[in-house]
Amino acid sequence: MTKREVVVVGGGPAGLAAAIEAARLGAKVLVIDENKRPGGQLFKQIHKFFGSRAHNAGIRGIDIGKQLLKDTEEAGVEVWLDSAVVGVFSDNRVAVLRNQVTEIVQAEKILLCTGGSENALRFPGWTLPGVMGAGAAQTMINVNRVLPGKRILMVGSGNVGVIVAYQLMQAGAQVVGIVEGMPKIGAYGVHAAKVRRAGVPFFLGHTIVQAIGDDRVRQAIIGEFKDGQIVPNSEKIVDVDVICMAVGLRPLTELAWMAGVKHDFIPELGGWMPLHDENMESSVKGIYVAGDIAGVEEANTAMDEGRLAGVAIAQSLGCTSDEVAEAKKAEIRDRLTALRQGPFGERRLAAKQRIVEKGVN
Repeated sequence: MTKREVVVVGGGPAGLAAAIEAARLGAKVLVIDENKRPGGQLFKQIHKFFGSRAHNAGIRGIDIGKQLLKDTEEAGVEVWLDSAVVGVFSDNRVAVLRNQVTEIVQAEKILLCTGGSENALRFPGWTLPGVMGAGAAQTMINVNRVLPGKRILMVGSGNVGVIVAYQLMQAGAQVVGIVEGMPKIGAYGVHAAKVRRAGVPFFLGHTIVQAIGDDRVRQAIIGEFKDGQIVPNSEKIVDVDVICMAVGLRPLTELAWMAGVKHDFIPELGGWMPLHDENMESSVKGIYVAGDIAGVEEANTAMDEGRLAGVAIAQSLGCTSDEVAEAKKAEIRDRLTALRQGPFGERRLAAKQRIVEKGVN
């Protein structure tokens, strides 16, 4: 059995940010990730972030990821890649499938940063080749440099759907439309405006009815959607070879369930997720959560939640003084509150406050 002070499961934005923060305060940290390269979603994000300087305004996601990798190395964080955590058991034991051998790691503290998974939308033809998640399409174009198709229909007008639609156009595809069940666009105006200017139509108050094809998608039928029903005679047939689904994410919570962590259903943040306190510690002492597993939000929020957990873990291990830790945590919490302001953030802020209240009680 291998022993480590801190084990971080997941080397995405939250996991790396947490590992850096804890290591800089003196904790010995091991990050375990099943991929060949750490960094997670950031390496798919070629667009520039916006907001304040504290929130990486004007910096592309891929460049933020590169900086995190550099900081991880400089902080002395140990990283295991191509390593899948297959179990979290009592007494903070972690089972890792590595080099085709299952290895048990005994940790003093565990941080779960397992991320989220794309939701599916079921309709006739949804299993045809060419129907895929928007995140899968983004990986193909921005990481693997492969164009998934030439004529693409996007379902979902949130930030993910609109940003990926624009990036597909940059990669050479034609986006024939963005379908949205709600009567208004869900994305930030700055993202939606770029797509509108490029001539992409938004079909608001519509949904996808069917995908048509034999060996792959050839056409899509969309229709006006009202009161839970397709409006008669409103269907349109669109020639496409790819249908992208951007209908939200859900937290990946299997390891947290396995560890016995208390969960609750929080629809504003993706569904069932672990409850946690103000330090990101779950109901199981010594197990923390951060990032999309603790509620699906944005990359900056995931990183700051990771930093908060990293400081709290280092403090609990006695690696830093309470005075230093509390000052750092207060600064991070202020940034998190700022990220959850405005019309897009108020519901998330209220949901987070509800999670913390339930996690403490």
